[in-house]
Amino acid sequence: MSANTTKPEPASVFSPDLAARFDALVQKYPVSRSALIPMLLYAQDEVGYLSQAVVAEIARRIGITELEVRNVATYYSMLRFKPAGKYNIQVCTNISCMLRGAYEVLDRFREELGIDPHGVTADGLFSLEEVECIGACCWAPAIQVNYEFHDELKPDLVPGILGAYRNQAPKKEKNA
Repeated sequence: MSANTTKPEPASVFSPDLAARFDALVQKYPVSRSALIPMLLYAQDEVGYLSQAVVAEIARRIGITELEVRNVATYYSMLRFKPAGKYNIQVCTNISCMLRGAYEVLDRFREELGIDPHGVTADGLFSLEEVECIGACCWAPAIQVNYEFHDELKPDLVPGILGAYRNQAPKKEKNA
């Protein structure tokens, strides 16, 4: 092995398109660490959560430690380290939402889905989270499903919201 031989790049956990997007992000910022939060969000969208492999690759791409990546990621409630459902329901229970019935809405989601916060339904379709704030205080109580907001909610609206997402989900084919 010659002195000029370099170690091959490890295989990426990301699609080629996302890997290219990450390369562009790191070049865009004068300090590569500034690309960390967008990279975490894009990675979570593609992989579903921030796995150990995701954290390791982002740290390598930016040139920081895995601990530094985790320290930033754990600060934000929208980033997660465990798989979520296809539709991740975040119920805001901050003061504005709480005063207008957020806990009743959260309880109705728990009842309808049969899971507690941080749970995932058996079919993997829904996950439920209680979050501090989603920035929709004027329209409280509010939830966010993936990146879609639902506001001015009442508990009796929950079954309809869940039904709409169930209808969007691809149906599994039955074996003949």
